[in-house]
Amino acid sequence: DSELPAQEYGWRPAVDIYEDTERFLVPAELPGVDPQKVDLRIEDSHLTLKGSRELEYPERRENYHRLEREYGNFVRTFSLPTTVDSNKIHAEYKHGLLRISIPKRAEVMPKQLAVTLPE
Repeated sequence: DSELPAQEYGWRPAVDIYEDTERFLVPAELPGVDPQKVDLRIEDSHLTLKGSRELEYPERRENYHRLEREYGNFVRTFSLPTTVDSNKIHAEYKHGLLRISIPKRAEVMPKQLAVTLPE
């Protein structure tokens, strides 16, 4: 996970990374973020998630009594292992959660071997 200057990026969405036998799963919390404005890309064995969450009423900023949610630009970058198939990454957005599925290449997944009994 890379770090960028705070003045350029205002917040970091919470992300979990989970691995099973077939894939890595990366759910990212993005409530209030327009999924059409999320930039998800793979470059040089890195997965980068970039976007922004805008203040709901920016023209009336002085009318807010409290601002606890974080706003502005964000970016998260993760190194991908060589075992993933970057051509088959899938992402879906539902209820403020972006779920990224990163499958492993078929040749690195465990294989079930048959055991035969002698006759």
